[in-house]
Amino acid sequence: MVDFDDQVVLITGAGRGLGFAYTRYIGQLGATVLIQDNGADTDGSGEAPQVAERAAAELRAQGLNVRAVPGDIGSREGCHALVGRALGAGGRLDAVIHNAGWVGYETIEAITQPSFDHMMAVAAKAPLWLAQAAWPAMKAAGYGRIVLTTSCRALYPQYVHHGLAAYAAAKMAAVGIANVLAAEGEQHGIVVNAVSPVAKTRMWGVGGEPDELRPGEVAPGVAYLASRACADGGWILRAANGQFHATRAVEAESVDYPRDLRAVRAATADEVAANWPRIAVADAEPRS
Repeated sequence: MVDFDDQVVLITGAGRGLGFAYTRYIGQLGATVLIQDNGADTDGSGEAPQVAERAAAELRAQGLNVRAVPGDIGSREGCHALVGRALGAGGRLDAVIHNAGWVGYETIEAITQPSFDHMMAVAAKAPLWLAQAAWPAMKAAGYGRIVLTTSCRALYPQYVHHGLAAYAAAKMAAVGIANVLAAEGEQHGIVVNAVSPVAKTRMWGVGGEPDELRPGEVAPGVAYLASRACADGGWILRAANGQFHATRAVEAESVDYPRDLRAVRAATADEVAANWPRIAVADAEPRS
């Protein structure tokens, strides 16, 4: 049975959309949920701290133990300060779910360094700094759950959108971070995974409850990843429309990386070109 009795969970970007759905669901399972949300606009700019306070008040009115914790996650210092406040407010920290993010469309010719840096700060650096800040407390407790957010818009070429190079870069970075932290955390009881959610929210320009792809239908999967029931790290949970699929890149067993890839041999560029139909095979099976 999945429950969060006597547990404290910190969720970023939890004032609206997916984060709010995660908060409500995990709160209903018994957690004390601490929510962060700076109330930024859909383009990632601006601040409205009242968004988090309003969300917390709404969920408390439903009988849930939810508190807003202020904090900016745009820097290492901000992330460490947020986790410090969470530990102070909850007395412990059992799980961190980094949900905060935004979608900014800029074609390759239009990407600017400030917008790229902002995307990386929120979607790639923030989960790393949050994990770093939470790590000592989780390590001391011998227990912790960390959930990062990635996107199928980055993972699968057939789902990419024009103008999302910076977004895709940050979301792929999150996968790499999750893989390494899952390995580093294993001996300390810290389980790290990523979620790739799809839901119609404010980021889609959708207000109110959508007719499909509801945020609440993603929440059970995220709750599982953040719970005691989840003991496996290094997975990406694809979650949409009440359906879930966990995936990760797995090497073929017979490969001796990096010396023997059990792959097509080629000594020249011409040989690579001639063998390309055999080289470009999208699976993890050994090839000869």
